[in-house]
Amino acid sequence: MGVNLRDLIPKDVIKVIGDLRELRGKVIAIDAYNALYQFLTAIRQPDGTPLMDSKGRITSHLSGLFYRTINIMEAGIKPVYVFDGKPPELKAKEIQERMSIREEAKRKYEEAIAAGDLEAARRYAQLSAKLTSDMVNDAKRLLDAMGIPWVQAPSEGEAQAAYMAMKGDAWAAASQDYDALLFGAPRLIRNLTISGKRKLPRKDMYVEIKPELIELDKLLKALGLNREQLVDIAILLGTDYNPDGVKGVGPKTALSLIKTHGRLERALKALPTAKFPVEPTKIKEIFLKPPVTDNYSLKWREPEEEGIIKILVDEHDFSETRVKNAIERLKRAYREYIKATIRGLDMWFKRK
Repeated sequence: MGVNLRDLIPKDVIKVIGDLRELRGKVIAIDAYNALYQFLTAIRQPDGTPLMDSKGRITSHLSGLFYRTINIMEAGIKPVYVFDGKPPELKAKEIQERMSIREEAKRKYEEAIAAGDLEAARRYAQLSAKLTSDMVNDAKRLLDAMGIPWVQAPSEGEAQAAYMAMKGDAWAAASQDYDALLFGAPRLIRNLTISGKRKLPRKDMYVEIKPELIELDKLLKALGLNREQLVDIAILLGTDYNPDGVKGVGPKTALSLIKTHGRLERALKALPTAKFPVEPTKIKEIFLKPPVTDNYSLKWREPEEEGIIKILVDEHDFSETRVKNAIERLKRAYREYIKATIRGLDMWFKRK
């Protein structure tokens, strides 16, 4: 779930992106697991049932990945998806809690279906969404066929995406969580994969969700902090590695404590009853020095129509007509924005 820094971020630091074409030409490193979970929860039937093929295999994630990625590319954006590797050991408690939440949500979903409460059923179905290794492998195969690069992170995908942005290989990291900022991403884009109209929970109302850009330097300047101090605040509030945080400490208190004492270690002396599952410095180490890799290559290729059709139509029963129409859009986006950029760079190097 990541750290919720929303209440700490001044409104004037958040730039709403009204049109994705504002990001034309930018390489965006997308937190793949985060995006796939968004697709799994959002793309469902009215009763919460996910899209499935004739064999009962869930396909919501493939539908979202395929069509949403095409939308992103049609705006001239060059996406690269970054997949999680082995989670840090300190994340074990959070992972276990998430599994428990999913199991409880699954039970409540079945009760809601039996009671005919479709609104509750959909809500609990979303909470019970689970991403399997088969789903992840299918997503990677689809990206290969689409000609979209993906990177396998050694550990946290957000940390790898942030590292790629820090190196300049990507312009920004994209995720719903704010952790990418803690990992050092110079820019974070939220809502990239879920923009559009979304129904409010338990209300018959829809809101327009637009992508948001948050720049780390502007955020730190507005708060009067450095990055390490922002990590300190996150640890006080609770992270994936210490989900409970410090009891009684909210965003304003955490900010005040760090600005007063300068760093977490000193602030904790003013909180003698604060308890942590491990030494806070070990949590801080994960954010400041996460495992990342340079073993990746960002190359966008011509889409392989046969490969896409094999995965989506032959294996998972997608509409052939709709998929072929989308492939034409994908090819056009590749020619107009990706291939043209590559050709332009080639000409520049030849002149040099």
